[in-house]
Amino acid sequence: MSEQSVLSDVAVLSATEVAEILSVPRTRVHQLIKDGQLLGFRRDDTTCVPADFLDGDVVVKGLSGTIIVLRDGGYPDEEILRWLFTEDESLPGTPIASLRAGRHREIKRRAQAMAF
Repeated sequence: MSEQSVLSDVAVLSATEVAEILSVPRTRVHQLIKDGQLLGFRRDDTTCVPADFLDGDVVVKGLSGTIIVLRDGGYPDEEILRWLFTEDESLPGTPIASLRAGRHREIKRRAQAMAF
């Protein structure tokens, strides 16, 4: 399954919108993506961030740790995005839904198991 097929129905925010929500400059959003605090991808020539990565005006708790564990394990951002938004019947739902529901320890544990 390609990144586009998994993410085609995912609600996204532009880097500018994320910057406004987080009250930071747009360049800081790009730095957060580079540093693994957020993940972004290109859609219609715009850098986008999945809206589910934000909880109000903050990044979802546990997201950055999960991203860093998977990046350190050799997973490219596209695969991390795909995994976060792919239904997992053992959760229930998707890993990002579990993070949003406060089950960040379980998701980070699964990420660690995948990465090593």
